[in-house]
Amino acid sequence: MIKGKKNLLLWLFFFAQFLWSELVLRAFASENFFGIGLLYIFLYSVVCSAVVFSFLGIFRGKKRRIIGGIVTVLTMLVYESQVVYFYIFHTYYTFFSAAANGGKFLQFFYALIDAIFKSGLYFLALMIPPAIFFVFIKKLTSKNIRLALCWLAVATAVVFHMAAYGCLFITGNEPLSPYDLYFNTSEIAMSFDRLGLAASMRLDLKRLITGFSEKTDENMDMSSIEIVTGDTLSEEVPEKINEEAPVESSEPLGDNVLEIDFDKLIEDGNSTVSELSEYFKTIEPTSKNEMTGLFEGKNLIFIVAESFSQYVIDKDLTPTLYKMQTEGMTFTNFYNPIWGVSTSDGEYVALTGLIPKSGVWSLYRSSKNELPFVLGNSLAELGYTCNAYHNNDYTYYNRNISHPNLGYNFIGCGNGLTMKNTWPRSDYDMVDITTDLFINDEPFHTYYLTVSGHLNYTFEGNAMATKNRALVADLPYSSAVKAYLSANIELDRAMELLLERLEESGKLDDTVIVITADHYPYGLKASEISELAGHDVETNFELYRNTLIVYNSATEPRTVTKSCSTLDILPTVLNLFGIEYDSRLLMGTDIFSDTDPLVLFVNRSWITGDAMYNSKTKTMTITSGLILDKDYALSISETVSKKFSVSAQILDSDYYRAVMESMEQD
Repeated sequence: MIKGKKNLLLWLFFFAQFLWSELVLRAFASENFFGIGLLYIFLYSVVCSAVVFSFLGIFRGKKRRIIGGIVTVLTMLVYESQVVYFYIFHTYYTFFSAAANGGKFLQFFYALIDAIFKSGLYFLALMIPPAIFFVFIKKLTSKNIRLALCWLAVATAVVFHMAAYGCLFITGNEPLSPYDLYFNTSEIAMSFDRLGLAASMRLDLKRLITGFSEKTDENMDMSSIEIVTGDTLSEEVPEKINEEAPVESSEPLGDNVLEIDFDKLIEDGNSTVSELSEYFKTIEPTSKNEMTGLFEGKNLIFIVAESFSQYVIDKDLTPTLYKMQTEGMTFTNFYNPIWGVSTSDGEYVALTGLIPKSGVWSLYRSSKNELPFVLGNSLAELGYTCNAYHNNDYTYYNRNISHPNLGYNFIGCGNGLTMKNTWPRSDYDMVDITTDLFINDEPFHTYYLTVSGHLNYTFEGNAMATKNRALVADLPYSSAVKAYLSANIELDRAMELLLERLEESGKLDDTVIVITADHYPYGLKASEISELAGHDVETNFELYRNTLIVYNSATEPRTVTKSCSTLDILPTVLNLFGIEYDSRLLMGTDIFSDTDPLVLFVNRSWITGDAMYNSKTKTMTITSGLILDKDYALSISETVSKKFSVSAQILDSDYYRAVMESMEQD
């Protein structure tokens, strides 16, 4: 019999802290508290407590109390920081993000304070274990920890880790199952939900150190899904938009492809290049169509607008955005999925047509890669002057490194853009300052990344909300919703000024303006977004539904009802401008092509022209008159999984460079 009740109490204490912290975080963030994740939380809480206890066995007496106290407080801070981060961004931070941008997170001071205050009960609950430790520190720690007990702790950690490992094979290998998340897929939010924070952060650190590329499970199982028949999500088409038939060509116009010798690349000798080339060789390209080259030679202004949504477009409140939507191309089934690194990943998808790799900053990681299809590089090759502007710190997310590689002369606050230092800064002022820098170039391409619509949505902590407060005072919404709309009025004023400057210079008819969002307004709660929608918003699909605006004053209005997403923007714009590219090498497709739509989300849910699959509920809803079975669901899910893994491999291997070098040699 092992002696030392205090030692056992200390071990039990750390087990209780890990288990309690996991449960508090789960209660705060998970939509399904009583899920499979509880099993892994229990098993890994035993593992973590055993590891900590055996580690403390190295120290004696007072040192053990001090180290034990430090471990207890650090554990509390990790879980509390994840609660705060999740409250603000609706996802969790990774080791990469914490190391690369942790200090700059303090920029969001008001958001931090608000998050701590709003998550107060959970925040305080996580303080209970440290409080217990320091109150009963002498009763929890003895002078020595017997060596036999330390070895027992080590053995327990090994046994329970192996038990958790074994459970992975028992609980199934469906998409985003614990097995899939552990071996194949890097999706931080679902991993936290189904494996717990401790296990997920260990995996994240391991993958960051050793490298990790997603894999498509050849034995993926979809047998447990439910198939139902239903309608697509309800939609409201803006007023006065002429519905036009899908674009069809009477004669074949060819495909959007380049002359790539995939066989030569397969024999390249690089295993990743060979594997990717084998895959792309099988992909059907998209066809050119009557929209191909519609805007050839015109100027292009591409805008990724912070937290922009269809809800800010109003005939009276934001008349310029309303004009651009109703008189341009508008897409009523457009989705703006959120990814792991909020704005940076939103930019990456819109600008590269690739899916971000989880756990890293994909846009920054791409800064050393060849990116031949992005708009900056593509249009620069055609003689365009390409500039990019951002009304926030130019080094945030290392954009000073990534954006020049996209083909832009990048200017932000700190390297040439001098603006009034408010939070957030004014989109109107950015446009006012920058238009003279490019408007006389012929032709030009300008990229704007805006910030006026950024959280926090209060009139105390958001300078743009305060600036336009009087314009929303009488609206029938809560304070946060009013602040959000007020902040986005600044974007509308910026667009009004931009159109005025283009018209004054005689460039309006020769300029195309594309507006998309980086992500949905996650600074608003679901209930507040529901206020704007006028009904309870469905949170797996509808929450990410948005609008894409493509505006040219010389082009007739057009409404597009085909399902599409941010991934489809780049190939669509490339086709509209008649730019040569290879449609097989991008993860999205030209919206105007006859290719079947595929909208995919970070949790591996998806939408096609015939069905919608909800990975959370494991339900496929048929939205067409076709009879579809589980094989269809499996096929689409495998396609989605492959697109995630291929995107990561393109990023990690610099695949486009190999392609371009191969073409140059021919």
